[in-house]
Amino acid sequence: MKVKICGITDVFTALQAVECGADALGFVFAESKRKISPAAAREIIDQLPEYVEKIGVFVNERKEMIDEIIAEANLTMIQFHGDETPEFCESFSVPVVKALSINDGEDFEQLADYSNQWFLLDSPSGKYRGGNGTSFNWELLSGRQFTDKKIILAGGLAIDNVEQAIAIACPDMVDVSSGVETDGKKDVAKIKAFIEKAKKNNH
Repeated sequence: MKVKICGITDVFTALQAVECGADALGFVFAESKRKISPAAAREIIDQLPEYVEKIGVFVNERKEMIDEIIAEANLTMIQFHGDETPEFCESFSVPVVKALSINDGEDFEQLADYSNQWFLLDSPSGKYRGGNGTSFNWELLSGRQFTDKKIILAGGLAIDNVEQAIAIACPDMVDVSSGVETDGKKDVAKIKAFIEKAKKNNH
């Protein structure tokens, strides 16, 4: 099971997360308490191993700005949490993850509209798009096959429920942000415990 730790803002946490087994790190360039500047993200990314995906998170940002940040921060993937169209998602040089809010089974029909391979399935929007720490009904994913699509499960994941979430939803990757924080800050002990649980039943 691949694990993405989102909302990384400092080198120490990034390196610790990678040491614990994180496969991807997320850097938020949208309005969020975890927002980071492209220059600060680049400082962190320059110290990361090549195999780790460096994913920039955006909400309804202009293409020119996204392209600039991809170059400046040296991102390997980008993740969209806004109202980005399929055409917009196809216009970038790096792989795109499209985040979709899941309320019911009909929401999965949106996947067919997009040609990108990766989708992040999240709980319905709260104050910020994503990063609200609430989960949706994972049973909606149970037994569902997505041909040629890769699923990242997000929203409300934490140490105590990630094994259950993986067992029910069978995603390709799990994504956590607030679930590995203490008082709004990333907690390395929680990151380690989360990754251990997520990868426990790896085959």
